Amino acid sequence: MKRILEARGHNVLHAEEGATGFEMATKEVPDIILVDLGLPDMDGQTLIGVIRNEPTLKDIPMVTVTAWPEETARALAEAYGCQGCISKPINSRTFPDQIEAFLP
Repeated sequence: MKRILEARGHNVLHAEEGATGFEMATKEVPDIILVDLGLPDMDGQTLIGVIRNEPTLKDIPMVTVTAWPEETARALAEAYGCQGCISKPINSRTFPDQIEAFLP
């Protein structure tokens, strides 16, 4: 995902874990936050809740990215207050447009 978005001219911050991603986001305040629902240190719902409680991040669009079944993933994204969901495997041709649709 990082390579695909960078090739399209986006600056991408990448974190392997939720806590690291949250720390990076609070320092950099990105335009959009992509959250994998299956993180090694915390579940996606917990991370999304932490982000939504941070005043500097609460209004940033969030999109879940997951290999969960599409219907389940979309329902979870909506329940968690995310703007959308992108299912894995990622389609490298459509992925940048999917992300850009959520950018302010």
